[in-house]
Amino acid sequence: MYCHIGIRILALGQGARRMHVSAAFSAKAKVSMSRFEPSNHVNYQQLNENVNIVRKRLNRPLTLSEKIVYGHLDDPVGQDIARGRTYLRLRPDRVAMQDATAQMAMLQFISSGLPKVAVPSTIHCDHLIEAQIGGAKDLARAKDINAEVYNFLASAGAKYGVGFWKPGSGIIHQIILENYAYPGVLLIGTDSHTPNGGGLGSVCIGVGGADAVDVMAGIPWELKCPNVIGVKLTGKLSGWTSPKDVILKVAGILTVKGGTGAIVEYHGPGVDSISCTGMATICNMGAEIGATTSVFPYNHRMKTYLEKTGRGEIAALADEYADLLVPDQGCQYDSVIEINLDELKPHINGPFTPDLAHPISDIGTTAVKNGWPLEVKVGLIGSCTNSSYEDMGRSASVAKQALDKGLKCKAAFTITPGSEQIRATIERDGYAKILNDVGGMVLANACGPCIGQWDRRDVKKGEKNTIVTSYNRNFTARNDANPATHAFVASPEIVTALAIAGTLDFNPEVDYLIAANGEKFKLEPPNADELPKKDFDPGQDTYQHPPAEGGAKLKVEVSPTSTRLQLLDPFDKWNGGDLEDMQVLIKVKGKCTTDHISAAGPWLKFRGHLDNISNNMLIGAVNIENDGINKIKNQLTGEYGGVPDVARHYKANGLSWVVVGDDNYGEGSSREHAALEPRHLGGRAIIVKSFARIHETNLKKQGLLPLTFQDPADYDKIRPDDKISIKGLKTFAPGKVCENVTHSDGTKVEFQLNHTFNETQIEWFQAGSALNRMKELQ
Repeated sequence: MYCHIGIRILALGQGARRMHVSAAFSAKAKVSMSRFEPSNHVNYQQLNENVNIVRKRLNRPLTLSEKIVYGHLDDPVGQDIARGRTYLRLRPDRVAMQDATAQMAMLQFISSGLPKVAVPSTIHCDHLIEAQIGGAKDLARAKDINAEVYNFLASAGAKYGVGFWKPGSGIIHQIILENYAYPGVLLIGTDSHTPNGGGLGSVCIGVGGADAVDVMAGIPWELKCPNVIGVKLTGKLSGWTSPKDVILKVAGILTVKGGTGAIVEYHGPGVDSISCTGMATICNMGAEIGATTSVFPYNHRMKTYLEKTGRGEIAALADEYADLLVPDQGCQYDSVIEINLDELKPHINGPFTPDLAHPISDIGTTAVKNGWPLEVKVGLIGSCTNSSYEDMGRSASVAKQALDKGLKCKAAFTITPGSEQIRATIERDGYAKILNDVGGMVLANACGPCIGQWDRRDVKKGEKNTIVTSYNRNFTARNDANPATHAFVASPEIVTALAIAGTLDFNPEVDYLIAANGEKFKLEPPNADELPKKDFDPGQDTYQHPPAEGGAKLKVEVSPTSTRLQLLDPFDKWNGGDLEDMQVLIKVKGKCTTDHISAAGPWLKFRGHLDNISNNMLIGAVNIENDGINKIKNQLTGEYGGVPDVARHYKANGLSWVVVGDDNYGEGSSREHAALEPRHLGGRAIIVKSFARIHETNLKKQGLLPLTFQDPADYDKIRPDDKISIKGLKTFAPGKVCENVTHSDGTKVEFQLNHTFNETQIEWFQAGSALNRMKELQ
């Protein structure tokens, strides 16, 4: 299990010329982290010093991800470092927030009482734009409907020193790749697909808003020291096989929880056949295997991308520190997966889970066997995962072949550009026209259908149908709120081919289409430029700088009668005793993602109003008592009601409650609302077989107890009408299990629960939340 270092040599570029350029930049004092923040500088020297300290302490070679993570330690000399065991205290370089999560993050930052953010931070308006009739009109409608929220975020950004990307700018992760990510940076973002930046050699980690507040407040950020999974790539991508197929294959191998607690680090000679934006695609969808993040080593593909996006100085500086930005020779991984790109075939994953992997040659047979609809109703390309210039070009390459034969898409077809820069450039270079002509509709530069922001009208709710997307996530009802929609995930070029053919069992590698003149023809593998031959067209200027004079005199208004925004009241502190006789609110059956706990789609409009959005708490979870959704028994009245309604009734009557769940509870989005809502409605503990990483941390941040069964079989012992007591909280300590007693029909069952709290996190619980604790320490 050793790192492959061949790509390091490729990363160094042309010898004499590289040395000359690097020397020229060395003569300059500093290189800015971005053009928007000229006074904040790339600090490879400090990163290198910290790495050398840690390497000497551990006395072993380091993986790339270890270099970047340990290089940002608050105390590289004294920090206890053990993969999978200790908590690291880190100093991230920057914070990024999308508008749906930024509302709560900024509300929490306002509650902290601090005057300005301590690190460069940005807000990106991409989640609140609903796909309906087309890009320009949808954007105008969103600006009108969401004016209150956009004004709040813009004014809060101005007051507290946060850059603001206006609606229409593009998807947060594409904007980060184009402007803020660079090799060696440590960035945290309030979105689970923040790891997209790993395509540019960054360690970018998705978190909840409370974690972002810590970093913005200048407090060291805690992360459990990740294990490192190595993925060794050999061979070369070719034909219909794309970077997306690498992560679709990995998802099939590791499953939705196989990367939990680990960073996935790609290496090997096959890396060099993948574009920078292709590497970003792979890292982006690493969120679907539960990974902390994913990362690629610095190479010439990244250098070219930096130069093409106006960051040649960073590229030259990265060349100087190239040894720092690749794994050490002889470093060891906790496990290794090997993928030969010469043998990798196009994949389609789904339905209903992103780890159900199928080679494209098998999907038709599998669909027929399982009764999945073969007709493709809609093909959707774009999203934060696959909306680069190269992605759009490869899709246009497929579409052009169909147009030349007199064909258009049989399925409906939508295109989501990743950013205003991508939209403007594909319009200039003709890709947008081709995609329109084949029957496509270009949507706004936003998340749109990928996150459920889709006013879909071609099928009725409950109607069984198939869609194919180039997105990352395909949970039940995620895209269109229809639980009968079978959503499959593939590369943009495969989605385009299937939209043209109109059927799921079409394999463009071997199958023929019928031209308008009746002739049979095969689509040729797509061919497109990695980056535009001309420079990118930046399009409209959509960035708002924080005022140079600071925002001390500015005010951020939140109306007390608003239905969209609500200032936060502190949660109550721990009362000093055990938690006795708490009612089981719901025993959840099977998969329970953050979409089940706090749905998106139409609920996004309440992301800044905790009480209103709490009305969606667990309305998508399956109740094991009756297999019902949003139908649980109120143990005080004997009547059945919605989950939030019963929770509110319990709270009003002074009855605390717990949720019992299955494996990988909280999989999916970073949305901390899935933790805020249970806390707000009177929840005290979430007891499950296992947690997804981000959700477990979010629960701790809000003063809840995320606990796991020491014996997973104990899940079966709990009945929906039980009451639960959690003992031992007066001596609550790291590593100590919590004893638990359930009461049912007068009988008692005892078993043990585990926790992963460290001393700092126990202080969060005792204070009532991490935000409360922050205020105590001021």
